[in-house]
Amino acid sequence: MVDKRDISALLTGIMATLVGIGLARFAYTPLLPALVEAQWFSASAAAYLGAANLLGYLIGALSGHVLSERYPPRALLGVCFAAIALSFVLCAWPASFAWFFVWRLVSGIAGAILMVVGPSLALTATPTDRRAHVGGLVFTGIGLGVLLSAWVVPLLLETSLMATWMALGVLTLVAGLLGDRGLARLAIPAPASPEQAGMRRAHPGVAIAVLLVIGAYALDGAGFVPHTVFWVDYLARENALGHSPAALQWGLFGVGAVCGPLLAGAVARRLGWHLGLALAFLAKAAAIALPLLSLDLLSRSASSFVVGAMIPGIVALTSGRLAELAGPAAHKRLWGRATAAFAAAQAASGYGMSALYDGWGSYTPLFAIGSVMLAGGFALVLLSRGLQARHGALSTPPRRH
Repeated sequence: MVDKRDISALLTGIMATLVGIGLARFAYTPLLPALVEAQWFSASAAAYLGAANLLGYLIGALSGHVLSERYPPRALLGVCFAAIALSFVLCAWPASFAWFFVWRLVSGIAGAILMVVGPSLALTATPTDRRAHVGGLVFTGIGLGVLLSAWVVPLLLETSLMATWMALGVLTLVAGLLGDRGLARLAIPAPASPEQAGMRRAHPGVAIAVLLVIGAYALDGAGFVPHTVFWVDYLARENALGHSPAALQWGLFGVGAVCGPLLAGAVARRLGWHLGLALAFLAKAAAIALPLLSLDLLSRSASSFVVGAMIPGIVALTSGRLAELAGPAAHKRLWGRATAAFAAAQAASGYGMSALYDGWGSYTPLFAIGSVMLAGGFALVLLSRGLQARHGALSTPPRRH
């Protein structure tokens, strides 16, 4: 049940994640084949435009914390919502590659700032005993954004590409107004002292485990690019399934993304943050590889749902695992570093995989590469526990809620 006291925090966090990733990035995925078929761009150019958002996400992840310390959070988030809405509206007609690149880049920068600052503000303003529940719900915004794009984009594409881009801009503005309403009512406590922020830093086992978890999170950012950028185009054009079946899969991806944080929270409560994170990496690696074995309805649906669920699920579990390792006071600093590592790996993978597709002319090998990266993340998560125990710095057992 949602506590009335949490509504402002939920509005702030959910609207930030809905727009920051759910619309700013994932709404482009079902648009990609339509851009190619309307001859606005070639297939390779459209793929590079998808990667432009990833590059922007890296820039925003690196600058988000600094900007939030320098400018009022409400003004900063308001500018980000407006920038993403503008990026949609200004891409509503055919233009040069450079024009689209700039605005996809802007949407990535603003989206990352929303993702870094929005959930942090929401959780900081939430009492400790309710943070696990609110934290899970905050990341459902990613899935809600995917569902909106999966529902709105195919319908509007029957009218025109221009109507689709404009509608996404309007949706972003509405979400921004709701998020601003929540933020205006948040009571944010004073930041922790430097002494509090440095707690547990002296334990070498914790430091090593944290680095390995961040490394695994970076591999997650690199490995899920095929599903988040190329999945719909892969199904619709490369495998000739058409727009409707591909859009259905994107809708299942969105359903998974809504369920993911809730599933992650349930697993963490029963098995702990570490084991929950390890299982999430294993499930995602298998789901990314599934299209290599079969693309029948059951296989592609399972792949869509599981990858969709594990995207925000791994975000929530990684966040929880870092808090468990280093303590809540140090979490914000470590989460900023993890987000930057994730964004850097994601941007590099986006451009690298776009180049590979340009050279190979097929998306299929990219799914194999992505699955191997997630398997590497699984290994790092397992290794983090072993090194942590070896150094005698066992983390606090997971709290039961």
